Amino acid sequence: MRPHRALVVAMSALEAIIAVAVGLAIPLLPLTVLWVTRFDNGLPWDVYYRASADIWLLGHGVDMKVTLDAALAASIGVTGADVPFEVSIAPLAFALITSLLGVRLGRRAMEAGTAFAGLSTAIITFTVGAVFVALSATHPSVSPSPWQSVTFPSAIFALGVMLGARGARGDRSDRGTTDDRVRSAQRTLVSWVTRVPESVRAVVRISTHAGGIATAGVVTVAALLLAVAIVGNFGTEISLYEGLQGGVAGSLAMTVIQLLFMPVFVVWTAAWLVGPGFAIGVGSSVSPMGSLLGPVPSFPIFGALPATTLSLGFLGLAVPIVAGFVSGYAARGRSESEFAFADVRTRHLLRLLTPLGIGLCGGLIMSAVSWLGSGSAGPGRLAEVGPHGLLVGAVFALELIVGSALGMVAPRPRTRTSVDLRS
Repeated sequence: MRPHRALVVAMSALEAIIAVAVGLAIPLLPLTVLWVTRFDNGLPWDVYYRASADIWLLGHGVDMKVTLDAALAASIGVTGADVPFEVSIAPLAFALITSLLGVRLGRRAMEAGTAFAGLSTAIITFTVGAVFVALSATHPSVSPSPWQSVTFPSAIFALGVMLGARGARGDRSDRGTTDDRVRSAQRTLVSWVTRVPESVRAVVRISTHAGGIATAGVVTVAALLLAVAIVGNFGTEISLYEGLQGGVAGSLAMTVIQLLFMPVFVVWTAAWLVGPGFAIGVGSSVSPMGSLLGPVPSFPIFGALPATTLSLGFLGLAVPIVAGFVSGYAARGRSESEFAFADVRTRHLLRLLTPLGIGLCGGLIMSAVSWLGSGSAGPGRLAEVGPHGLLVGAVFALELIVGSALGMVAPRPRTRTSVDLRS
């Protein structure tokens, strides 16, 4: 291996270690402050480190098996706390940070000309780091799933690395033997894709593009709506902070935890806009038609939950319909060029199929996003938290089909010709 290549590979391994360290530091720093300010509670620092490692693994989708001490379970007073239970609701900010760091590393490795060696070394190093975190976090009270601890964080990081490498590939002019291997694999993939009929490929291209745009639009509106709800209910949230009596350090730790769960709260808001809404415990429901809640955890952000009855809540259902309309309107314009190869009858048929494809694509994406934002948050009724992925995806697919169909048939502005101008 040439000195330059060896240096780049070593730097890739170092960046992978840094990616693990950055994720661990996010919960560890505020918890360390909490340990320092409450040193008299008798808990050693390694308890806070294991908590940080568990949070990091949980943020990458790793399920946690929790077994509480009998005295602690009795003091909590929650049904089911005296038996082992599972925690699977993930603070998705960790997965987002890990994937973004992977994108950066993949781009840098490709620009340095070490596509295979640099990327593979980074992924292997990150996997080793994840295994170390899982082993150091294992405890009789809280134990992460072994196979998920190895595969989930590594898969998220590898996905980011591959996306970064793919994005930087087009900018490179010097291609080595490693790139030749990558190009050969791409040529094989392209040959498989070209065997699919052109009409199917055209509908898939338009549907995935429009369905992705519609889903992104709904999620964006959900993020804005969540921000407005947080600001509008600031007084209630401050009251919840004061009720926790956690002091400065405790309030800081609570704030960091809520920020890490912010992508999950955005997913919940998107599910609310779609219609089915979400649950905070078995038997509860928060939707545009109203809220039915029992006892909820004392997270200050839950002060932004909508009221029990919401007279104008149904207006939120217009958001996915409008998103579908916009995506269908844009897809109709794109179809002029995508379906140019076909005759008139085939073009009409493909346009009829396009709203179905948009709905299917958007529904699958929203279903996957809703599934990521749901899980178990504790014992008893907290075993079901978040939206129902299949239900949200199915409803969103129907809304997109209706909205995109209207967009496909909506009249387009007529281009003014020179005859129109003279008249």
